[in-house]
Amino acid sequence: MWILGKHDEGIRKRRKSILELVGNTPLIELSKALPDDIKDKNIKIYAKLEGYNPGGSVKDRPATRMIVDAIREGKLTKDKIILDATSGNTGIALSMVGTALGYKVELAMPSNVSEERKKIIQAFGAKIHFTNPLESTDGAIKFVRKLVEKYPNKYYYIDQYNNDSNWKAHFYSTGVEIWEQTEGKITHFIAGIGTGGTIMGTGRRLKIYNPDIQIIGVQPDSPFHGIEGLKYIETSIKPGIFDENRLDRTMFIGTDIAYQRARELSQKEGVFVGQSSGAAFEAAIQIAREIDEGVIVFICPDGGEKYLSTALWEY
Repeated sequence: MWILGKHDEGIRKRRKSILELVGNTPLIELSKALPDDIKDKNIKIYAKLEGYNPGGSVKDRPATRMIVDAIREGKLTKDKIILDATSGNTGIALSMVGTALGYKVELAMPSNVSEERKKIIQAFGAKIHFTNPLESTDGAIKFVRKLVEKYPNKYYYIDQYNNDSNWKAHFYSTGVEIWEQTEGKITHFIAGIGTGGTIMGTGRRLKIYNPDIQIIGVQPDSPFHGIEGLKYIETSIKPGIFDENRLDRTMFIGTDIAYQRARELSQKEGVFVGQSSGAAFEAAIQIAREIDEGVIVFICPDGGEKYLSTALWEY
């Protein structure tokens, strides 16, 4: 009744690979966590729960497509190690997909990412190179580029920030799912900006369905923030796949309110998510206060279980 996703379809069907479970995540309507001033409006706000992917995040979609496309194109062969820079979720996804397909994986990531993310990646058998936390994911990117330059024949560099297969994964899945799940009624789409893949691919697809749909990107409100997975683009290495001209709007959200909204989703809706989901939810609330009617969908990139050791759940 409440969940509009297709996650329950074919649940009894036997699967040949864990990768067959990527995508078709649920869309859930929110009510209890909405502020009183928007409850009486003709507005619906839906959360797209990407934590239902087998690797626990939205990054399962691009990780699968980037690796499969590389194999199909002959760029990734069994004698090469999959390599990339990550803030955590893509690393988990690459580790899962690489293991499922029989490839070794190495990752570079800031040493201050949550302990849960580190342990999950290691559980999948991947090797981690920890980089300077003060340099965020940019430091990890620089490290990987040097490693590839030094050992060009050893690695296949996924390069999620500049890989078109990243946004195409969402063009062919996430955007289609959201359009079908809202029965074409969506008016606003909101997603956080990390690599930019989610909002670029989903936004492209939704604009084809209806050019009037507003595509809204979410960034932290400063370079020094606590919203894991999101980039403050102005002071970061800009992802090659990200084009702000494809957005109708960018909203800048603070760490404190992002944490507050994530906690409200957990405590009022029973929706356990991470801080980037809280940032997107805050953006959805702000949009709802500006309009009289509409259907707003925002991406919840992952679940809250990866942040139990962080300040998100220390209050």
